[in-house]
Amino acid sequence: MARLLEFLHAVKLDSSLAAPVEILDHDSTSQDLGDVEVDIEQRAFGSRFAAARYLHERLSGTGLGNIDQDRGLWAWLSLLYFEELCPPDKKGKRTPGEDARWVPDSGRAFRYYRHLLAGPFRIFHTHRTNPEKAMILLCGPLHQPGDIVEQLASRQELVTNASLLATATALYLDEITTLPKKGATSYEKLNGRTRGKPGTVRRLVDVYKQFDLTWDLYAMDTNAVVALLPKEFDRFQ
Repeated sequence: MARLLEFLHAVKLDSSLAAPVEILDHDSTSQDLGDVEVDIEQRAFGSRFAAARYLHERLSGTGLGNIDQDRGLWAWLSLLYFEELCPPDKKGKRTPGEDARWVPDSGRAFRYYRHLLAGPFRIFHTHRTNPEKAMILLCGPLHQPGDIVEQLASRQELVTNASLLATATALYLDEITTLPKKGATSYEKLNGRTRGKPGTVRRLVDVYKQFDLTWDLYAMDTNAVVALLPKEFDRFQ
């Protein structure tokens, strides 16, 4: 993990540096799984959902213990898929971002969502019976989680709420582009505080919490929940 982070810090200054893939199977920087066999191949995913589904299929039920909390495992996978997780821009520059995107932050329980692979994996696992309901958090490319992920996945009570995520997916996911609709995360500053503009994700969280005091939203069909929302949300329907 230290070697990976050393490379990531260096590649910010010199994007021509090659990823140190040799440490993936070197005795001094990797650990054999013993009797556990996991078949992971080098491939491109194209989206957070595809990566989460693939890794869930390959890792779940293999006998690996404590997958969610295995920092070494997720760091290893991050390096394996470095090219997709940190593609160069038009000028050839790579921007790895914060360390937590590559090595899960063990100091804060719910910062896992910032990891580019562990985040989608956990969301998929949490909603594995119907992961499409959480598509608003699993759409888009791996290297660009987006602000909706920041708003909803950073709090346990939100990221585990299947009804809320299904409502957010119904409102804000563009079925043609499979990306969030324009304006879904717009916000404004008022008296030094940040608040979502009408109909946006931040507003949905506030309105949903209010309605949850009166309605059994978990038991309701997603379309019925959407129908309850105030007119400010009409532009996203």
